[in-house]
Amino acid sequence: MGARDDIKIDKNNKANCLQQAVFDEEEVESRWLHMQSAGTTQEQGVLLGIYERMLRRGAARTWARPLAMPDMDGLYEALPNFAQPLDEVKRQVALGQDSDEGLALMPMLLLGPPGIGKTHFARQLADVLGTQSELVSMNAMTAGWLLSGSSPQWKGSKPGRVFQALAEGDFANPVVVLDEIDKTSADAQYDPLGPLYNLLEVDTASRFVDEFVDVRLDARHIIWIATANDDRHIPAPILNRMNVWEIAPPSVDQARGIASRLCGTILAQHQWGRHFEAGLSDDVLDQLALMPPRDMRRSLMTAFGNARLARRERVLGADLPLRGATRQRMGFVA
Repeated sequence: MGARDDIKIDKNNKANCLQQAVFDEEEVESRWLHMQSAGTTQEQGVLLGIYERMLRRGAARTWARPLAMPDMDGLYEALPNFAQPLDEVKRQVALGQDSDEGLALMPMLLLGPPGIGKTHFARQLADVLGTQSELVSMNAMTAGWLLSGSSPQWKGSKPGRVFQALAEGDFANPVVVLDEIDKTSADAQYDPLGPLYNLLEVDTASRFVDEFVDVRLDARHIIWIATANDDRHIPAPILNRMNVWEIAPPSVDQARGIASRLCGTILAQHQWGRHFEAGLSDDVLDQLALMPPRDMRRSLMTAFGNARLARRERVLGADLPLRGATRQRMGFVA
């Protein structure tokens, strides 16, 4: 009796669109059968359950491919300083129009100062391309287990983020964001970036093994986007596997445009937005243009609150928080 005889297979999990297998179902079934015949410990029971879910769902995942050139004008307007990587995405999407394959992009590194929208760009790109995104924070990563999983012999071990994105996700080509890749621990006993040497190469990524599940995954279609402030802390072999885009802070005019569009977005997202005028004065825009895009939303929310307290429908420059203002601390005074 095989695994398929005992496990109810979901026959409706394959949408009527381009599909790609992200693992070998026969390999998973073989491991399931071996574990069943050998008997399982409590820890192995977790792994057995994972195999059963994999077989029940099947290996096919949607291979996202825009049927036509997506409308990226909104991204160009919202992120004008990302024009170069956006141009590269458009070129690859254009090539994909003449192919029966899903979208593939070379891994990219977005290099630039903090707060200029690198992570936001990656998430928005996934939406435009019609796939999902996974954010992996690298700044506290001390070993490659976060990506590749850890051996079941270790207490608290579990599958890695690559397995989660592919086997537990819906797409064969999700966007995986490696946020602050230059902040990984340099003192780690195990190289936190070790799995990337294989994952960023098409040949080896096609048979990437998660250490916990011990099953080969086809990770070659993942769209990798890394962010960093300083490429000096990234090993050369990793840099050589990526398209490196240096992202400058937006110009003053670009920053004013970002602030204006962000204001409209915030007002449209909240019912209280109807109480405010849609436009911002030159004074407010000039002050916002001096901030990193990351800080604009927080400053605008403060300004709207101050304006409402003053029963005004228009935000003034005085409503914005002071730049460089110190944090308010709470506590007991001796």
